[in-house]
Amino acid sequence: MKAQSSIDQQCINAIRFLATDAIQKADSGHPGMPMGAATMAYVLWTRYLKHYPGDPHWVDRDRFILSAGHGSMLLYALLYLTGYDLLLSELQSFRQWGSRTAGHPESKLLPGVEVTTGPLGQGISNAVGMAIAEAHLAARYNRPGYDIVDHFTYVIASDGDLMEGVASEACSLAGHLGLGKLIVLFDDNRISLAGSTALTFTEDVEMRFQAYGWHVQVVAEGNDLDAVDQAFNDARRETAKPSLISVRTVIGFGAPHKQGTFGTHGSPLGADEVRAAKESLGWPAEKDFYVPEDVCEHFRAALSIEIEKKKQWEEIFAQYRDAYPELAEEFTRRMQGQLPAGWDEELPSFKGEGKGIATRKASEAVLQALAPKVPELMGGSADLNPSTFSWIKGFGDFEYTERPNQSVQGRVGGEWGYGGRNVHFGVREHAMGALATGMAMHGGIIPYAATFLVFSDYMRPPIRLAALSEGRVIYIFTHDSIGLGEDGPTHQPIEHLMNLRAIPNLTVIRPADAAETIEAWRMALMKADGPSAIICTRQGVPVFDRRVCGPAQGLRRGGYILWQSGEGDPEVILIGTGSEVHIALEAGEQLAGEGVKVRVVSLPSWEIFDMQPAEYREGILPSSVRVRVAVEAGIKLGWEHYVGFEGAVIGMDGFGASAPAQVLYEKFGINAEMVARAARGMLQGDREKSR
Repeated sequence: MKAQSSIDQQCINAIRFLATDAIQKADSGHPGMPMGAATMAYVLWTRYLKHYPGDPHWVDRDRFILSAGHGSMLLYALLYLTGYDLLLSELQSFRQWGSRTAGHPESKLLPGVEVTTGPLGQGISNAVGMAIAEAHLAARYNRPGYDIVDHFTYVIASDGDLMEGVASEACSLAGHLGLGKLIVLFDDNRISLAGSTALTFTEDVEMRFQAYGWHVQVVAEGNDLDAVDQAFNDARRETAKPSLISVRTVIGFGAPHKQGTFGTHGSPLGADEVRAAKESLGWPAEKDFYVPEDVCEHFRAALSIEIEKKKQWEEIFAQYRDAYPELAEEFTRRMQGQLPAGWDEELPSFKGEGKGIATRKASEAVLQALAPKVPELMGGSADLNPSTFSWIKGFGDFEYTERPNQSVQGRVGGEWGYGGRNVHFGVREHAMGALATGMAMHGGIIPYAATFLVFSDYMRPPIRLAALSEGRVIYIFTHDSIGLGEDGPTHQPIEHLMNLRAIPNLTVIRPADAAETIEAWRMALMKADGPSAIICTRQGVPVFDRRVCGPAQGLRRGGYILWQSGEGDPEVILIGTGSEVHIALEAGEQLAGEGVKVRVVSLPSWEIFDMQPAEYREGILPSSVRVRVAVEAGIKLGWEHYVGFEGAVIGMDGFGASAPAQVLYEKFGINAEMVARAARGMLQGDREKSR
């Protein structure tokens, strides 16, 4: 290893000890990773990373993702040293209430944090999504002489990231897609939280990534600046493959009694060991949060080059705007997250006559109508396009064009290559969810991801992180109940709706018919501060006659009166979602024929309904009406929120079975007769009490 310059060493040690001091003061954190990975992070941030702290959302900045989110103080130290909006006092309040320096990086708290990371494997998978977004936007908007989209996505990942299955899924797809602007630094310190990685992780990582189709390099000494620098150079020159740089580091480097041990992974070093580490690396032992003046000057000098890059980009974009005004306007609008004017003016209409329409088919029709109007809509399914109906016809597949095409029969026409808008995720639901989050957080893309509702279990971690990150992702979940029929209980979701409804900031919408499906898409696209899930049927459901029933626009408020017999407050309220709303309506008509005043409420989105003013909610579900019956082909848990503990819920008490859908609904008692019977029983009980 060549000797480092004095200022390089000072800068690297400043990163290390800002991290260890913050962790020690908090008495909580992971010091080992920042100490071991400081050198490669320093090289990246001062020599290669294209960014500008004065405008952290500059659209052509390089994206940096710390997938090893437990090492968050490494990122916070870099943000502080390079001049982001982060005060030293915030490093000193690491992991404390109200601080933006959270235990794991959170994108909505701090400029410079691209995605919320922490659960291992998610960040590196988000990065694949970001690289997809960059490649697509470049194909769409770049013109000869005007590379307005031209940036890299960099990742620092740990052994834990590479152990998680989601990373395998995502990296396999990245290799297939030839994402040459994705560069991953593998912090190969061979230590995990419980001990040596030799306990569980003895695979040849480099050969694994070569098999994925990645460009792979090994840096044998993580503190060798020249070797790390050369590896970056080589990785950036390889444009046909994503790159893995496996860097052999020492966890807790510099801590004389603990370096190289799992004792530095998840716990503070302790005051004595921090002092010893500072002494061993020639750092003032008596000073905490110390940053020499020449270190600040050096970081700022490196940044001046990045400022010039941004200035050059702005000059090129001004020329691009003159040469291609319509493209420039569209690009700017997309990167600002604004929908185009008139985007919802030509949506399909469905008549309440004839054969029922599956809401998955209605969703397909809406998607096809939206695609030409909303070019940022881009996505696909987990190898289920023929079942989820989630392709965009005529807009091509997102694929790497230099490899012989292996999906010719799956193509749907239109532009081929990175300009295509249909992403074939393969049978990789977990990665699909994480990639969609990365695409959304990159900007310029509104991603959608489709699969069967039962497989949302595979996607729950990235769905949760999208909600936490306020990422604008649309999930299309079809085959939403026992109504999918013969595939049986392995594929029939029972608890999944409630599982999704439990995630904060996720809007779940289960439309009752084709008209509500239009409104579901409208609400999903309009939600810019978090994800939405549109839950669709496999089986056909009636299209309500809106001359008799309330307008489907009621979905915009989460719930509305679909139908009512008589005026004023009813005696009975029947509530349904999705494919069970028509069952509630049929039961309501039965009861009305018996002289009962009945209200049927469609409640497609609990989250939207609960956000409405109390007056509106009371108007739909008046508290004076105690006889309430809800019907949904899923678990009953949670419905007490709307029917009370005295109300009735017609739903599932166990798993489904393999049989035709209509048979299953009858056998499990999810039908109009059971709904009406429950209402009659409650109504009779109320009448007897009032005597």
